Amino acid sequence: MAKVTGIGGVFLKCKGDSKALAAWYQQHLGFSLENFGGAILKWPDDQAEDKGLTVWSLADKDSQWFSPSDSSFMINYRVDDLDELLVQLQAAGIVIVAGPESHENGKFAWIMDPDGNKVELWQPMLWDDKNKNA
Repeated sequence: MAKVTGIGGVFLKCKGDSKALAAWYQQHLGFSLENFGGAILKWPDDQAEDKGLTVWSLADKDSQWFSPSDSSFMINYRVDDLDELLVQLQAAGIVIVAGPESHENGKFAWIMDPDGNKVELWQPMLWDDKNKNA
């Protein structure tokens, strides 16, 4: 049977100015924008211990996981240094909705983008119960 082998792209319909939202992601999350206005994130550039992976999951219809956003999705972005990124975001006046939290598979924090989408930030680590206390 033929099957899906990965996520080939994430495409969002903006509520406002798409160029301004792209610039926000470039300024605050370090996206390198291409001529077409989007970014290309390449797995070989990711130096995390897990060697790169993408999680796909569905939330129940009454889930509060994406709150306070009313979007039907949340994108998890892999980051290289969550603590440093959170300092940068707070210095820019961006509110950290939750976190940082340590879990078996790394550190997490959540912010909102200007379009009202909850964004999950993840510094991945190899799965280990000891990471919960990191």
